[in-house]
Amino acid sequence: MKKIFTELRLSLAAVFSLAVILCGLYPATVWILAQSIFPDKAIGSLVMQNGATLGSRLIGQGFAGPKYFHPRPSAAGQGYDAGRSGGSNLGPTSKKLIDEVRQRIADYRAENNLSPEALVPADAVTASASGLDPHISLRNALGQAPCVAKARGLSETAVRKLIDAYTEGRDLAILGEPRVNVLMLNLALDGTLK
Repeated sequence: MKKIFTELRLSLAAVFSLAVILCGLYPATVWILAQSIFPDKAIGSLVMQNGATLGSRLIGQGFAGPKYFHPRPSAAGQGYDAGRSGGSNLGPTSKKLIDEVRQRIADYRAENNLSPEALVPADAVTASASGLDPHISLRNALGQAPCVAKARGLSETAVRKLIDAYTEGRDLAILGEPRVNVLMLNLALDGTLK
């Protein structure tokens, strides 16, 4: 019986020690290091202005109206719901998905005054896996530029310069495609960013 109590005491001591280390010390250490080495990233890459949070560079959000660049479609919740991140889970042969994409193509062409034969960037009509992608392709941004320029009374050249300024290159210079962060571009258009 004495051996059982010894083993039980050792087991409880191990559980308690691991709980303190793994549930307390380790997370606190990671949090302190992140806050001191990467403070912007540690708080979610939030864009702040005068104490107000305007959004995150990492999470897509919806923009409506011709004065704004539109992000990728979102299947997260009712759209751009960070608490319900995820795709639609519709397969490539799903009639519902095919109908949604066809409608999005027609809407994109109509919003951007494109001909019925004009090619539409895939990211303009398909949601990302998370439904919260903050970026659009450079081709998508350039396709929306004339409409945004007209709605804001700006020259297309001025809008293209902003697109260039907010275009992010390939990761590690070889991975992915150049992309544009929609939130940052729209805030720049509004004159919010300084």
